[in-house]
Amino acid sequence: MKHIVFGAFRRGLLTASVIAVSTVSAKAENLADTLVSAYEHSGLLQQNRALLRAADEDVAQIVSQLRPIINWTADITQSFGERETNNFQSDLDGTNFSGGIELSLLLYDFGETPLQIEAAKETVLATRESLRSVEQQVFFRAIQAYMNVLRNGQFVSVRQNNVRVLQEELRAAGDRFEVGEVTRTDVAQAEARLAEAQSGLSTAEGDYIQAVEEFRAAVGRAPNNLRQPTSLPKLSGDVEAAKLIAVRSHPDMLQVRHQVASADLTLLAAEAAMRPEISLFGALNGTEEIDGSDYSHDGSVGVRVTGPIYRGGLLSSQKRQAQARRDAERGNLHEVRHEVKRTVGNSYAVLEAAQASSRSSREQVRAAQVAFDGVQEEAKLGARTTLDVLDAEQDLLDAKTNLISAETDVYIAAYAVLSSTGQLTADELNLNIQRYDPAAYYNLVKSAPVKLSPQGKKLDKVLEALGKD
Repeated sequence: MKHIVFGAFRRGLLTASVIAVSTVSAKAENLADTLVSAYEHSGLLQQNRALLRAADEDVAQIVSQLRPIINWTADITQSFGERETNNFQSDLDGTNFSGGIELSLLLYDFGETPLQIEAAKETVLATRESLRSVEQQVFFRAIQAYMNVLRNGQFVSVRQNNVRVLQEELRAAGDRFEVGEVTRTDVAQAEARLAEAQSGLSTAEGDYIQAVEEFRAAVGRAPNNLRQPTSLPKLSGDVEAAKLIAVRSHPDMLQVRHQVASADLTLLAAEAAMRPEISLFGALNGTEEIDGSDYSHDGSVGVRVTGPIYRGGLLSSQKRQAQARRDAERGNLHEVRHEVKRTVGNSYAVLEAAQASSRSSREQVRAAQVAFDGVQEEAKLGARTTLDVLDAEQDLLDAKTNLISAETDVYIAAYAVLSSTGQLTADELNLNIQRYDPAAYYNLVKSAPVKLSPQGKKLDKVLEALGKD
């Protein structure tokens, strides 16, 4: 009884899911529609866009070190005690207020700060490429979800049809048993095969529900009457040429190249940190006696040259650390290059295997259909048993499901090839969507605007709009 209730519950879920899929809109949804929704919905993209904006701010923070640094100070001091001078005693009690403004400006540091700025810029460019890589991940997940909903939906349809056929086979076996044409064994075989088919249908329905849930997670909504793609993306048949494209333009390759450049610049900045720096300084100070009339006002301005003599080996350690990190990034570049090439080669191999499997599966379906039709006719003449018919029906079912999987795998593999070469992006796919401009925020903050400046006010509006997303 529990199994019956559970089966009914699952079928109710499937029915509700199919209704939701088919009634959202009468218009069929194609793969491009799904990719647009995934691009607009993805929290992973939003997260990495925010990380990119944080990297943009690193440039602004280092740029600020080349600007005048102005600080103010204020304090109230209560003094007490007494002083004796030439046998003359005086009280030191009093309350004083003092305030001042201090200014400092870096004039020259042998390129340390400019080098840090350039290193931060390279990090920004690397983070942009990381965002492009995440974009590819989001699109590929959506493509897999799209194709798996289609695949599992077709599985359900095929198995539903199989159950209907086996129900007819069972009914016919029962009728023939009644007139003595077959034995009770034939009826039992038909019953067993029907039960097996119903179990397979329940599994297919469960897989379909899971595919719909994965679609919701990847795309942000339920699938809407998905349309079977009619053509594969355009790919180069030359694997070696594809590898060259990937090495030249894949976001993972571009990211690590910028990381190497940033590490080189950071090493140069660490070397420059061991040299002196020249800065301009100035100060205005004032002190007023709150309970009296004494006051003092003074100011100063000058040029200061400072340089390290001994810091316990800190600067030398920082230089060695920067050199080690540069070497690590160069090693990573070597590994990423090989990994990108390997991924391209593997992707093409998987695609070729999937295409070969698809061709074989089509031939298998054709042959299985001919065999099933023949066995059915022979069974009517008494030359075949019920078990022969059921076996032929199962072979046809297996062939059809293999073909569905193979054709789905071809599309997924084709887009995997596109991803392996770095071309699975909104720009390359030419999607009709408002694209995120990774340079827009950087252009607003690169000059380190203050909050009250026109640029700062414009930036506040941008941040407010981002906060509403």
